[in-house]
Amino acid sequence: MKKLIIILLLPLFLLSSCASTARKSVASVQTAAVDSLKDGSSFEKAILINAKNEQKGIDAEYAYILQQYPGYQLKGQRLVENKKVPYDIIDIITAGGEVKSLYFNISGFFGKF
Repeated sequence: MKKLIIILLLPLFLLSSCASTARKSVASVQTAAVDSLKDGSSFEKAILINAKNEQKGIDAEYAYILQQYPGYQLKGQRLVENKKVPYDIIDIITAGGEVKSLYFNISGFFGKF
């Protein structure tokens, strides 16, 4: 009987722990994005991804995109430099079919391994 209870409760425990981790990660990215007051629509409005974020690098970029554009499709990603600052530009198709390019300033972590 105890084994049956453990078998039934284990998947619930695992699912709840994964969900709380995802919420925490998205929340930290959301805070970083709100603090920067940038929407990612251009180099000038690039979203700053820095080494202080709980999530690092590309993971933080994709967590932000997932939060802002649920159901998006990835079209492509590229690394560019503008005025000696490195940027990731991620091209997506929103759930509504709109094509968007999102700019992320990655100078806070890029090349600092």
